[in-house]
Amino acid sequence: MTVYETDLPGVGRKFDLDLDAGGVASVVVHHDGRCELYRRPGRDGSGEKLLDLNGEEANKLGSILEGAYFESVNVDALSAPLGDAIIEWVEVAEGSSFDGTTLAESEIKRDTGATVIAVQRGEETVSNPDAEFELAGGDLLVAIGTHEEQAALKERVQD
Repeated sequence: MTVYETDLPGVGRKFDLDLDAGGVASVVVHHDGRCELYRRPGRDGSGEKLLDLNGEEANKLGSILEGAYFESVNVDALSAPLGDAIIEWVEVAEGSSFDGTTLAESEIKRDTGATVIAVQRGEETVSNPDAEFELAGGDLLVAIGTHEEQAALKERVQD
């Protein structure tokens, strides 16, 4: 991955990064610490300004992007006390076949192998919901299961 640097006399420096998805991310760092972030179709084209940050905001965003606040992991290589199981959040779509059914009626465990361990509804979290808990569109199901079970749950919730 190549970063192209260009001096901008009287302004600062410009950094261009070719994106895998196509296009270029350009960052203009001003001498006073301000930063501007652009997305351009190519290094020769003009682009859309996405952000205009003061020095403090730019430093904070840089720390986040660098991973100083949160470092992502490769979940496929993750070793955890859950074995092959992972925990994921899956949203129940409005109008889904789950909307208005109880957990028992949804037969999630039987059909997918995943187990719902909590439901987030707005600001409320229901931990370990019982079989008679009624699901609603917009609910976030917190489920534990293998990658395959989670994929099956995501597919099933979209019915």
